[in-house]
Amino acid sequence: MTKAERTRQFIIEQSAPLFNTKGVAGTAMSDIMEATKMAKGGLYGHFESKDELSHAVVDYCLSSLGEKITAAINKGKTAKEKLFAYLDFISKTENPPLQGGCPMINFGMEADDTSAAINQKVKQGMEWSVNKITGIIIEGIGTGEFYANWNAKEFAIKLFSMTEGAIVIARVMGNNSHMLTVIKMLKNEIEEQVI
Repeated sequence: MTKAERTRQFIIEQSAPLFNTKGVAGTAMSDIMEATKMAKGGLYGHFESKDELSHAVVDYCLSSLGEKITAAINKGKTAKEKLFAYLDFISKTENPPLQGGCPMINFGMEADDTSAAINQKVKQGMEWSVNKITGIIIEGIGTGEFYANWNAKEFAIKLFSMTEGAIVIARVMGNNSHMLTVIKMLKNEIEEQVI
């Protein structure tokens, strides 16, 4: 990486927790200047606008989350272990993988009315997650671990939707009890599909 590329990456990494916590609208250039210890002119030397920076931050947050999910899943040897690893990873709402919580929820809720570009990025992140879960189930069906008639895509949508909803509830309620209930239900349902 060139010095300019390293500086650009530094700005993104330092800005990501701000945007993911405060939102795009709630993050001011002064917040970014404070986090990076850079002058406004220095920031604009790397990003033409706050919008351009916010798009780069969303990409970074979604990519970081995807890498962490993949690393957690890869610890499992069987398809069931991989699904359980995903659920265990996502259930830690008191200590989320990214500062500020789930970027799909944070950016998705804000962008649905304000930014078609960010909304599209979040949509792709959600599709990636559902496809990842679907792929694990299909893998388990292929190896004879799960029943062949299990609808992989349908369950993946259910799992993703329930866990993302439970993240919101945990944040609002200030505790993880609803998430743990959802995780238990989903694990029981997975167990029922094991041959």
